[in-house]
This record gives sequence, structure tokens and C-alpha cells, in this order.
Amino acid sequence: MTADLTMRARAGDGAAFRELTEPYRRELQVHCYRMLGSLQDAEDALQDTLLAAWQGLEAFEGRASIRSWLYRIATNRCLNVRRAVARRQAREWTMPGVEPPEPTRLGEVLWLEPYPDALLEGAIDVPLGPEARYEQTESLSLAFLTALQALPRRQLAVLVLRDVLGMPATEVAGLLGATVDSVHSALKRARAGLRRRQPQPGEREPAPPPGSPSEQALVAEFVRAYEAGDTDALVALLTDDALVSMPPIPLEYQGREAAAHLFASIFRSGRRVDLVPTRANAQPAFGAYLRAPSGGRHGSGLFVLTLTGDRIGAFTRFDSSVFPWFGLPRSLSGR
Repeated sequence: MTADLTMRARAGDGAAFRELTEPYRRELQVHCYRMLGSLQDAEDALQDTLLAAWQGLEAFEGRASIRSWLYRIATNRCLNVRRAVARRQAREWTMPGVEPPEPTRLGEVLWLEPYPDALLEGAIDVPLGPEARYEQTESLSLAFLTALQALPRRQLAVLVLRDVLGMPATEVAGLLGATVDSVHSALKRARAGLRRRQPQPGEREPAPPPGSPSEQALVAEFVRAYEAGDTDALVALLTDDALVSMPPIPLEYQGREAAAHLFASIFRSGRRVDLVPTRANAQPAFGAYLRAPSGGRHGSGLFVLTLTGDRIGAFTRFDSSVFPWFGLPRSLSGR
């Protein structure tokens, strides 16, 4: 069947090409997202990959599978994109009437966007090689994505292909046009870089299962505290080393005390929001709608929670430009 579709696609049959590549579209988008940390960039890279595959199908010799060939094109497209996005600049604090406290540090990774869980169906239940080291959902967490984006380009590609997808070193070398020895060396350095930037499996309590009573209870407490502007109740839900970040604003607040100063400064301004639940990166998330004196509510940001045990280990805020990906309206009417 694949050989027949390939032959027809080479003859210019667009429908055959779509049938040949469609089974891999979702997983390739997720692969590009892991490489780039941006859904928009990932979708652009995916479209470039499919166009390059269509135009270069004549050169496909069938030595590797269509899937491996597409991964090769996608990975190299993403490496090219990363050269360009490295020039993106940080944004300044833009919350009117709120003076942010001194941050714990400035974030190393600025360009990061959330990934809607609604797009994960059929994208993470993909065949993995025997050497994969990470669960597919774990490798989509914001903490993991942030650590990935801080790696040099080649190390990032090798780690994703080897440890996330479990591809053999020989196959990765072929995909990247590298030697097996250089792949082993890059993987060793990438793993060391990852260890410095995020807790390793087993070092933190696991998050409660999605939709479980324990997750629902913790999320409900968070919603009550945040909508009420109750700093003490909110901070009580955080782990001791909780991290608050707001990419592409570089300010980061590590620990309960630093987080308390930030949330207190926001709540003292009188800002109150209503939270609409969604999910991002296999984690609980919320569209935040700022209450206006007129009674309307306007989208002000997307919050993503990283849970660990019965506490919140990280709070990440994105701006409201990501709402359309989650099917969230720009504003809500009434109360």
C-alpha cells in the first residue's frame, strides 16, 4: 500500500501524498513543538516539512520508512527555525497599575508557548523505540520544554530523537548527517544540561492523574483563592520551591516568599479575574478574564499549573494571544 501511494504521489497525485503523510501529521507537529517551544512555529515548520516532502518525493529512495524520512526533514527545518528565533527579544512588564517586585532571577528561556491538550489525540500514542527514557506526557510538560529550549540546537535534536522518541543512535546519525560518535557525545552533554535545569524522574512527587479527585480538589482550591485575590490561601497551595514565570517577560519568582510578594502586588491593585478551565501540556490550565467595572470580562492571560503531589510546583502565565488555540473567547459578557 505504501509503495503504491508513493508511486502515485510521485506522479503528482496530491490525494495520494496526503494519504501517505496524514498518519504522521499530528506526531510531527508535536515533534516540532518540542524542538521549538512554540505552537505557531511548530505549525509553520510542519507546513514547510510537508511542502519539502512533496517537492522532494522523487529523491525518496525507500531505504528508510516514510516516517523516518519525514522526521529527518522536520528536524532539520526546526534546526533552521531555531537559528532565527534565537534573535527574539524579551518583553517588558505590561500590567497597568502593578509594580512588580524584584524577581528572584531573569528567565533563561523567553520564547515558550503552551500546547492545547485538544491537539494531543493521536499525537502522543506513537510507536517509541526501546531506548526512550521519558513518558510522552512528561516530555510535553512546561518544565521539560523550558529545559529543552535552553540546550544548544544539535544537543536538543539528539536528546529529543534519542530519549523522547527512542530512535537508535545509528538512525539519529543518519537523520542529522552526523557520526554515531558525535551523536553519543551530544546526547551525553544534553543529558547533563537537562539535569542542571530540571528535577529528574523520581526527584519530585508525581502529579495526580488528570481528572482525578485529587487533581480536581487542588484545582478547585486554586480557583477559589485566585478569583478571591487571597494571597495567603494561594501561597499555601504552593511547594516551597514553586516557580512563577511569565514568558516572554523574563521575570521569574522562585519560592513561596517571592511568589507571595508578586501575587500580593497584583491583588493589591484591585485586579480580579474569572478563570475558565482548559488544559495545556497535559496540565490544568485556565483562561483568565479580567473583571471590568462595566461588568464585562476581557481575556488577560492563560495560566498553566504544574502539579506535584498535592501542591502546585509551578505557575506559568502566557498572554491572551494564545486563546484561539484553546477555543477561548477574547471576552465574556455578564457575570
